[in-house]
Amino acid sequence: MTRSESAAIYLKTEAEPFDVFFRREYQPVLGLAIALSRDRWIAEDLTQEAFTNAERKWSQVGGFDHPEAWVRRVVANKSVSRWRRTQAEARALRRIPARGNPSPDPQLSIEAVEVWAAVRSLPKRQAQVLALTYLEGLSTREVAEVLGCSVATVKTHLQRGRTALAHRLNLEEER
Repeated sequence: MTRSESAAIYLKTEAEPFDVFFRREYQPVLGLAIALSRDRWIAEDLTQEAFTNAERKWSQVGGFDHPEAWVRRVVANKSVSRWRRTQAEARALRRIPARGNPSPDPQLSIEAVEVWAAVRSLPKRQAQVLALTYLEGLSTREVAEVLGCSVATVKTHLQRGRTALAHRLNLEEER
């Protein structure tokens, strides 16, 4: 799908005010960012950056059928970019000992922390698809719109992610 085709999917005629959009979407988008990054502070940065980009381009983004999908896509892309940057930094600084993992969000149960840690250990696209599907409750079509890929690609990542997650958590995958 080309960029212009992707943008055409989102296009609509009338935009709601940005502040209304922001108040409605902030918490769900933050939840997605927490699930993808594991760190609440990083998640807040990712969320703020996505909404700042949306506000700057609100005359365009606000006209999309699903501006919330655009913001979630920005969060997903920025989380991958951040992860890649972190990995590159880690390779460059291997001689410095690790200082441990950041503490998980205190609002999550022990089981949820374990599950989301396992999700984050999956390949990034699988983690994004699982988070958008189960955390956000999006359909495969909506996930495809957010990530800018086909429904078939989403289904593939969803199935592979479920299988890998079941294996990592020592669960039998539901059929």
